[in-house]
Amino acid sequence: SEMSPVGRTKTLPAFGSHVSKMSFAFASCQNYPAGYFTPYRHMAEEDLDLVFHLGDYIYESGVSATSIRPHNSPEIKTLDDYRNRYALYKSDSDLQLAHAKFPFVVTMDDHEVENDHAGLVPEDGQPVEPFLARKAAAFQAYYENMPLRSSSLPSGFNMQLYRRFNYGNLANVHVLDTRQFRGVQVNNGGGSPRTPESTSVDRSIMGEEQEQWLLSGLYQSQAHWNIIPQQVFFCQRDVRIGDEKIYGMDAWDGYSANRDRILNFAKERGLSNLLVLTGDVHWNWANEIKADFNNPDSEILGAEFVGTSITSGGDGYDINDTQKAIIAENPHLKFFNSQRGYVRCTLTPESVQADYRVVPYVSRPGAPISTRASFLMEKGKPGLQKTYDGAVTV
Repeated sequence: SEMSPVGRTKTLPAFGSHVSKMSFAFASCQNYPAGYFTPYRHMAEEDLDLVFHLGDYIYESGVSATSIRPHNSPEIKTLDDYRNRYALYKSDSDLQLAHAKFPFVVTMDDHEVENDHAGLVPEDGQPVEPFLARKAAAFQAYYENMPLRSSSLPSGFNMQLYRRFNYGNLANVHVLDTRQFRGVQVNNGGGSPRTPESTSVDRSIMGEEQEQWLLSGLYQSQAHWNIIPQQVFFCQRDVRIGDEKIYGMDAWDGYSANRDRILNFAKERGLSNLLVLTGDVHWNWANEIKADFNNPDSEILGAEFVGTSITSGGDGYDINDTQKAIIAENPHLKFFNSQRGYVRCTLTPESVQADYRVVPYVSRPGAPISTRASFLMEKGKPGLQKTYDGAVTV
C-alpha cells in the first residue's frame, strides 16, 4: 500500500562520442548526528549530470549525548546493524532529493566499516577475526544500499570498488579505492615527519594491482580530462608552521612513493589533465598537482579539488590564521574553507571550473547556500585561477 516518490537517472554518453560539457558535484562525510543534510537539498536544485560520493556515507559510531540528531543504535558491527544504519541515513529527506534527481557514483572510505582501518587491519590493535566478520557485514550492507555494478558484489571481506567509465570523449573517470589495499599507517595515521617507512618504495595506498590498473588507464586515455575520484588528501601538505615538517600519515603523504610513481608517470607521458577529487578532511581546498611538490617551478600536472563535508565537523568556519600560514608554507595549496557543503564542477574540452558551494550552518535546518569561491583551470594555461571570491554567508 506504499507509494514511492518518483526519481530519475541518466545514462552515459555513447562510448567515444563528442561531448561538449559535463556538470557534476562531489560530496563526502555525512555524519547524521553532526547536523542536517541541508547541502543535499540545494544540490538537488543544481543542473548536474551526476554526483560523486567519495566516502563516509554513513558513520559507524554509537549514540552520543551531544548529537544534534541521534544515531539509532550503539556502534554498529553486525549485518543487521549496518542495514539499519543505512536505513536511518536514507530516511533523510534532503539526501533522498539528491538521489531522486541524479545518478551517484560511489566509493567508500573508512567509516562505512570502521574508523582508520587499513586493509585487513582494524583500528587500535583490535583482534583481526572479529574485524573481518564486521568488514564482510559492512561490505554486504554497502552493496545492498548503494548503486554499484554486479562486479562489486562482495565476497566476504573483499569487494571490487575501483572501476572506470568514459564520459564520451570528454573525460575518463578512474574511481579509486585507497582503503582496502593500503599498508598500515605510520604513527597510526597521525601527523609525523617523513620516516624511512613512510617513504619506502615498497609502500602503497592502493596496492600494486590497482596502481598498474590506474597507470594503464592513464596511458590508454584519449579523453580531454582524466578524473580521479578518491578518498584522502593527494597533494603534499605540511601541516606544521615553521621549519619542522609534519605530514598526515593517513593520506597520500604517508605513502609518498606511491604518489611519486603516479606523478612521474604523468610527467613522462606529458599529462597535464589530471583532476583529483578528494573528500575525508572536512575542509575545502584547491590545490595544484606538481610534478615535484618541493620545487615550486616544477610542472603542473593538474588540479586536486578537495571538498568539505556534508555535516562532519559541525557548522565550521571560513579560515583562520593557522590555515593561512599553512597555505603560505605550501605554495601549491591555493584555497581553504571549513564550512559545510559540496563542490560543483563544470567540464568542457578547454577548461574545468570548480565552485565551492557552502552553507553557514548545519546545526539547524534551512540554511541558505552560496558560492564561497570558484577556480578555473584552462588547457594550455598551467595553474589554478581564482575567478570568484565570495563573502561568507551568515
